[in-house]
Amino acid sequence: MMLLEPFLRLVMAAAIIAASLAAWALVRALVLSKARRGATGLSVFRPGLPGILYFTTKDCLTCKAAQRPALRDLERRLYGRIQVIEVDAVDRPDLAKNWSVLSVPTTFVLDRSGRPRQVNHGFASAAKLLSQLQRVG
Repeated sequence: MMLLEPFLRLVMAAAIIAASLAAWALVRALVLSKARRGATGLSVFRPGLPGILYFTTKDCLTCKAAQRPALRDLERRLYGRIQVIEVDAVDRPDLAKNWSVLSVPTTFVLDRSGRPRQVNHGFASAAKLLSQLQRVG
């Protein structure tokens, strides 16, 4: 009987974690789906090059201290083979809404035709973005 209670707690914890991961995956899929349908307004995107669409604001400390340096590092490593498009979500609320951006930094990895393939809510390291770009092709 004494072993049953810790086991049940472990099972409940595992179920909560699994449900949280499933919810996170569903939200990500919904955001990407909506972004694919409403992905408009990127007149600066150059077809033929994969890219990263980066939503930020002037007041975002994480953006300034971590995300922007990670993107610069990635641009240096892949010089001429990617494009990074930075959008201030406050200045362009229409784009932020179309892309379902609720917090910054948010990055979208775009394929060569400008179609969003990955989304990152919060900071995404250069290594993570590089891995996502490699999967996009």
